[in-house]
Amino acid sequence: MNKGISSVPINLRIYSPHVLSLTLIDLPGITKVPVGDQPPDIEQQIRDMIMQFISRENCLILAVTPANTDLANSDALKLAKEVDPQGLRTIGVITKLDLMDEGTDAREVLENKLLPLRRGYIGVVNRSQKDIDGKKDIKAALLAERKFFLSHPSYRHMADRMGTPYLQKVLNQQLTNHIRDTLPAFRSKLQSQLLSIEHEVEVYKNFRPEDPTRKTKALLQMVQQFSVDFEKRIEGSGDQVDTLELSGGAKINRIFHERFPFELVKMEFNEKELRREISYAIKNIHGIRTGLFTPDMAFEAIVKKQIVKLKGPCLKSVDLVMQELINTVKKCTKKLATYPRLCEETERIVAGYIREREEKTKDQMLLLIDIQVSYINTNHEDFIGFANAQQRSSQVNKSAVGNQPQVIRKGWLTINNIGIMKGGSKEYWFVLTAESLSWYKDDEEKEKKYMLPLDNLKVRDVEKSFMSSKHIFALFNTEQRNVYKDYRFLELACDSQEEVDSWKASLLRAGVYPDKSSGSNKTETEENGQADNFSMDPQLERQVETIRNLVDSYMSIINKCIRDLIPKTIMHLMINNVKEFINAELLAHLYSSEDQNTLMEESAEQAQRRDETLRMYQALKEALAIIGDISTSTVSTPAPPPVDDSWLQQARRSPPPSPSTPRRPTLNNPPTRPLSGRGPAPAIPSPGPQSGAPPVPFRPGALPPFPSGEAHGGPPQVPSRPSRAPPSVPSSLVAVPVTPIRNQSYTAWGSQTARCKPGLILQLQSRNRITE
Repeated sequence: MNKGISSVPINLRIYSPHVLSLTLIDLPGITKVPVGDQPPDIEQQIRDMIMQFISRENCLILAVTPANTDLANSDALKLAKEVDPQGLRTIGVITKLDLMDEGTDAREVLENKLLPLRRGYIGVVNRSQKDIDGKKDIKAALLAERKFFLSHPSYRHMADRMGTPYLQKVLNQQLTNHIRDTLPAFRSKLQSQLLSIEHEVEVYKNFRPEDPTRKTKALLQMVQQFSVDFEKRIEGSGDQVDTLELSGGAKINRIFHERFPFELVKMEFNEKELRREISYAIKNIHGIRTGLFTPDMAFEAIVKKQIVKLKGPCLKSVDLVMQELINTVKKCTKKLATYPRLCEETERIVAGYIREREEKTKDQMLLLIDIQVSYINTNHEDFIGFANAQQRSSQVNKSAVGNQPQVIRKGWLTINNIGIMKGGSKEYWFVLTAESLSWYKDDEEKEKKYMLPLDNLKVRDVEKSFMSSKHIFALFNTEQRNVYKDYRFLELACDSQEEVDSWKASLLRAGVYPDKSSGSNKTETEENGQADNFSMDPQLERQVETIRNLVDSYMSIINKCIRDLIPKTIMHLMINNVKEFINAELLAHLYSSEDQNTLMEESAEQAQRRDETLRMYQALKEALAIIGDISTSTVSTPAPPPVDDSWLQQARRSPPPSPSTPRRPTLNNPPTRPLSGRGPAPAIPSPGPQSGAPPVPFRPGALPPFPSGEAHGGPPQVPSRPSRAPPSVPSSLVAVPVTPIRNQSYTAWGSQTARCKPGLILQLQSRNRITE
């Protein structure tokens, strides 16, 4: 409210035919001592604000210093040197030339001799507070400024390079140079932007708001596109490939060939429980009599009970496929987001049809299981029969001696339960064969770390730790032996649950089955006690073994049949039916569900995005056409050569002599100063070091002609030294970003509107005319 500052700029746009299309940023002077409600770090805050603006490469820095202060201590020049060490963007501006003490002037500073800058200095005379209070207008102020420079004996020889109009001319020339330098890069940037949105514009190219058939066409196109996308995701396609996860047809394939077989084997028989059930069935069938032969009815009862258990995995596979189909539909409807109501209705109709097909597919699954239960075909060619039942165990357990074990799977796994003292969790390359699980240091398989036989191994799940992102499963020995070194369990970790399921399916192929989730310890103890109390005679044991082998043989036939039929049934009754529904009936259901105009209402965000994209596309094309008309042969001035500006760095340590010291008229032999390294001065006769300085003429004679654009020194004058002002007077900085202009005919850069002032040197040349 008082003297505080804010880095939020106050923007003021001035429209006039007499101003340049430049952005002038008036920055505050650096305050050394807090005043009013200013915070203690006000100096650092102002410095940070100034640096934020003058650090930009497209800014010209007007380092403003009053003429009645010591130039060597100018904060403006010091800050400009930090961000512009080469001096290419810094222009010195000397103000208050009319307020210098009598007998002093800033001639040597303005001639860039005393404290040189690469782009030199420009002197200006602004309105005083009295002029402002007296309503003196800008035109009168410019005339007074011109009159001051022409009438002042120290500045009249360089009056054409002083004043606000000349500062305008210099800035305009820098604008011209900037346009010339940046046009090629700007053209390339526009072309790249045009290419980046052409694909998006292609989507909107057929949009005709006034066409009454537009909504009908759009509806047909959207439904057709949805159908194509759904089929591609199910059948597989080279375009739009998801590289992050399995989805669509690939995930359904995994359900068919990994997840479903795994669920089947997961409900594998508990050997003790199965044998006990067989013995009970045999005894109950014999009743009070002691049977001499193995009853067929016991075999059928046990087999039917095991077949009914297959309903669970079959129904679960249908649920998994149904969920993946719905996820696929949701992904495909994302392209319909332009029309929210159409997207929502399409998803609802197709998801409803999928659930309808799910019920029919489940009914068919149950029917297939019931068909298998209804008739036990003991004449099947793969069934071992009673004669071979006794020998089956020995045939299965025979090992293929001399054969190379078949590799089932390879991949990276982390051994998770190694203690920190022994190295902690490590990742190894695992190789699973039909006989063993080996792991190596890396995938070159040169350095084998361990080989674990698969005999008596089972797999079980391990709860995921809240500190770990990995999914874990474990291998253990059913005979309570150590699996690996001193560990009862070998915990293996993967990055995802899908990878865990895949490894479990591979272990199943190798004969490593999942551990059954048993009941409570009490129940298990009771069952064990009941099994121990139940004793079988040798004849009953032989009958149980025979039926056990017969059940195992027949269930392998059933499993093989079910594993083949279930994917085919799901494919026919669900997936193919859904595809046919989308192709043939979806459009009719959409028409019957709601009014077409309601379905095809665009979302406000999409309409806005489409309009912005089309406008941007047209603007880029017009901008490229305009740039193509601009001639790059614009007159430009090269940057001045470097000067010795080391005085800026040494100013704080030992300030050089400054023009602020009052002139001593009695001194006849003033010390001469060497010219700065800005380049050779024009050949002008000058008195030698021993001769006295000539008096300052009131009406100087004709001067030799000077080339335009260079700083020249006339005959040596007695250097003026205005009185030094207190150091607390802040300096000002003005940063001018170089932005191109727009006139009536051509746009060179940006969107600000102004006319070129007559007589300025910017030329925009087209094929048939030149506009100045």
